[in-house]
Amino acid sequence: MLEKLKEELVHLHLELPANNLVAWTSGNVSARDPETNLVVIKPSGIKFPDLTAESMVVVDLDGNIVEGEYKASSDTASHCYIYRHMPEVNGIVHTHSRYATAFATHGRSIPCITTAMSDEFGGDIPCGGFALIGGEEIGQVVVETLNGRRSPACLLQSHGVFAMGATAEKAVKAAVMTEDNAAIAWASLLLGTPLSIAAADIDKLHDRYQNVYGQ
Repeated sequence: MLEKLKEELVHLHLELPANNLVAWTSGNVSARDPETNLVVIKPSGIKFPDLTAESMVVVDLDGNIVEGEYKASSDTASHCYIYRHMPEVNGIVHTHSRYATAFATHGRSIPCITTAMSDEFGGDIPCGGFALIGGEEIGQVVVETLNGRRSPACLLQSHGVFAMGATAEKAVKAAVMTEDNAAIAWASLLLGTPLSIAAADIDKLHDRYQNVYGQ
């Protein structure tokens, strides 16, 4: 079932440790199949190098297991909540990447101080409130935090990063870019108060990147 999507997720999960976004078994990637509305997600507690297509878990939008020999990720209910409330999203990534999570421990958004961040996020990466793991609460905070924003990612207080996209690959890219810009912002704040970018220029940069840049 959804074998191509499972294989894709195996490779995308390996991008997380390759980009220093996770430690040990923390973090996960999921993908929704637009045709069936089924979700493929990482099994709980399996190390990234040990993941195979066969170990992936398929669930419905309510988090019920449809196929798989393992327990699904402990974040499954929140992933499914996001998919139900953000129909444009077909990929979700959760990480505890270091610099971004450092901002989250202060309940602090990552400020938009680079053109690259303007391109990808169209403004600050916001930080939502605190929620416990295991139910839909984290998903609820993510949806509330990103409502009306252009950012494909947000922080959760004292927890980490949730990033999303129209595909799982785009969600992974957003997670990578979140950590990269968090590290830049961290270093910039150590130097003092960063220079700001005018809101109108952020709008122009975001529009060009989203609608003109690339092939």
